[in-house]
Amino acid sequence: MRFPLESEARAERARLLETLRSLTDDEFNGGPTLCTQWAPRDVLGHLIGVDSLSTYARRPGITAANAGQVARARELSREQLMERAEAWAARPSATGRIGAWFFIGDLSIHHQDILRGLNRTREVPPAVAAAIYREGAFVYSPVINRRIFRHRVIPADGGRALGRGREVRGT
Repeated sequence: MRFPLESEARAERARLLETLRSLTDDEFNGGPTLCTQWAPRDVLGHLIGVDSLSTYARRPGITAANAGQVARARELSREQLMERAEAWAARPSATGRIGAWFFIGDLSIHHQDILRGLNRTREVPPAVAAAIYREGAFVYSPVINRRIFRHRVIPADGGRALGRGREVRGT
């Protein structure tokens, strides 16, 4: 049985690993990302950890859980972490499969965090762009959420428009 956006989430995991494989050791271990204080390896450790909701049950609060994920990833060599990542990409947990519709947004935004931190770009598939848009509009910063709904945000790529008020168009 396939869940909504499961195939797209698996493909995005594979694209993320392709990006990570292309990094030098210095970039992988200490390169900048848009996630303050996190190198690409830390972002990967977080994403692998998100696949198991038990991580959040063990630590109160999302910040503590995320810090635990990153700390565990930092204990591994690049090779060990990438081996875990290969398994994570090839065999998502039940939580990752069932929640693919939700988790693909976080995964895709973090992929962009790595790329943009290293001044790289990529072609973003339509399903991924829609997930980034959905995640940004509904999950991230309450300040952004209040602002977005004072405008009618119309994605240039044909995604669903959100909000009311003055129209704002873009990618």
